[in-house]
Amino acid sequence: MIQRIIDRTQSEIMAERKRQRAQQLDKLRRGERVRERESSVVNVKLVLLPGAEIPQYAKPADSGFDLVAQEDYVVEPGATVLVRTGIALEIPDGYEVQVRPRSGISLNTKLRVANSPGTGDSSYRGEIKVIIDNIAQVRYYGHSDVKRHTSQTYATISGESVPTETVRHYRNAHYDDEFYTEAPRYALDGSYLIRKGDRIAQAVISPVSRANFVVVAELSETERGDGGFGHSGVSI
Repeated sequence: MIQRIIDRTQSEIMAERKRQRAQQLDKLRRGERVRERESSVVNVKLVLLPGAEIPQYAKPADSGFDLVAQEDYVVEPGATVLVRTGIALEIPDGYEVQVRPRSGISLNTKLRVANSPGTGDSSYRGEIKVIIDNIAQVRYYGHSDVKRHTSQTYATISGESVPTETVRHYRNAHYDDEFYTEAPRYALDGSYLIRKGDRIAQAVISPVSRANFVVVAELSETERGDGGFGHSGVSI
């Protein structure tokens, strides 16, 4: 039964692609402009881990769907956390899922998606997780080996302040396991609290082209040649 459903789904995908190609040919015959790739819907199988919900696109024309944190995380300056999203995907062959930052978080906080864009291959079946860095500098008090704990609140990605006393436990920043840490009474300057339910990043389903490498003695000449790494300067 399951195999029949899979076969039917694949048949529907192929039929949709043929229909799109036929529409493009008709436009070309009429002399109309055709985009290189029409917008399409890709069927993606999804497993929801406990507590997770089906991902949503915030707006109808959005390219990326939201990735939502499934637990609380305290991210101190210079620290890196691996944020669980609670979803596992089966991406169709010929596509990938890209994990990208959300512009508002990058603009308003020191939190960054470390390997942006992160790539999830079509063969990956594990949970989608987001690597988050806090690029804020560690501040010291007096001696260089004494870090400053001067706040009793955590900053959040929404711009709010949350009292440290309300945060009892959070997932440890350095381990991808079930190890939790009791929250300190005072927060390290520049720390952020990622709360369960926060939209921490976005993901895009993107087509992939695979290379067929051809070894040659030399490459064709261009005006640019081997110039790179800022060779053209920054002035207009």
